[in-house]
Amino acid sequence: MKINKFSLKQVIVTQLLGSCALFVSAVNATEESQSLDKRQAAMIPIAALTVSGDVQTLNEALKAGLENGLTVNEIKEIFIHSYAYAGFPRALNGIMTFMDVASERKALGMTEEVGREATPLPDDYNANSYGHQVRNALVGRDMSNRTTGYAGFVPTIETFLVEHLFADIFYRDVLTVKDRELLTISMLSAMPGVEAQLTSHMKLSLRVGYSPAQLLEFTRILKDTVSQDSAIRASHVLSSVANIDTNTKTMTHVTVSSDSTVTQGSPTNFSGVAKVSSRFTSPIDGHYRGALVEFEAGSRTAWHTHPKGQTLVIISGKGLVQNKGGDILEMLPGNVITIPPNTRHWHGAAPDSSMSHIAISTPDNGETVTWMELVSQEQSHY
Repeated sequence: MKINKFSLKQVIVTQLLGSCALFVSAVNATEESQSLDKRQAAMIPIAALTVSGDVQTLNEALKAGLENGLTVNEIKEIFIHSYAYAGFPRALNGIMTFMDVASERKALGMTEEVGREATPLPDDYNANSYGHQVRNALVGRDMSNRTTGYAGFVPTIETFLVEHLFADIFYRDVLTVKDRELLTISMLSAMPGVEAQLTSHMKLSLRVGYSPAQLLEFTRILKDTVSQDSAIRASHVLSSVANIDTNTKTMTHVTVSSDSTVTQGSPTNFSGVAKVSSRFTSPIDGHYRGALVEFEAGSRTAWHTHPKGQTLVIISGKGLVQNKGGDILEMLPGNVITIPPNTRHWHGAAPDSSMSHIAISTPDNGETVTWMELVSQEQSHY
């Protein structure tokens, strides 16, 4: 079966081996939509934040998802889909976060729409046959019986991919195939180092019916609700796949912008409480990015590096900074700290004072930071 993206019909493949039939439920997408609906937009941060492990921001994204048309079972299905890409630990953390959200909303007297259950597997279900047909339909060519590449080198992983991901998971019709592609590019955008897979699935997203305008909107949603890193990663891939300029901002006059989003630093990257807000990005793709970071007393980053260095401008309080092997230096309001490229370091508030700074860095292939282990109390003592 061939899928033409210009006269596309969304494919939801249900294999009924008893009759050897391929049921295709179609949504006419001849006229490309120019925007994602609220439900689709709500799925993006849930999937991406599950993969990144930012459960605090995920908590808010789950509430927004319920308020924008996602059912309880659809959100559960997002976590089921996510484990194939991010593993059980991230998926289970996401599920437990959703359990907390559901309990909190129930205590407030809120009633959620549960939604439909997945269609049970038929007695004559054959995962291998079904999985091959789903994948072949998605990519538009026969990929069965592959003997080269990773499939030839580790045939077991090919079996798992076909029989579990494209069969057992994709058979679950709580979400459509089109939904699952949106989830997949959301998760891959949040994962550094998987640009090849993101490129493949960005192409599949176009094939199943998302327009370039919708995928451009997808990158903006990532920036607003997940992270600048994930948005830039997705933008670079989309630019190469769809041959469109994702850098749509053209500066012709002075602008005043405001970002009211506040997120708390992940406990894997920060000791104590650090809040990030007032994010900003250069209108020129690949140039600077920055944010206001506010540290409570004694809070600090983990050890980390920046591929093109970083500049810190101290706004208030008293802070500390140290590069590996160097002395711990004080930072006071008005100080400007320059951190060289690829220099292992940490920074944060002094034990007896909060501290806030503007942090500015330049991405390298979409990445601005490499996180390492947390700084021990002994290492941060001065």
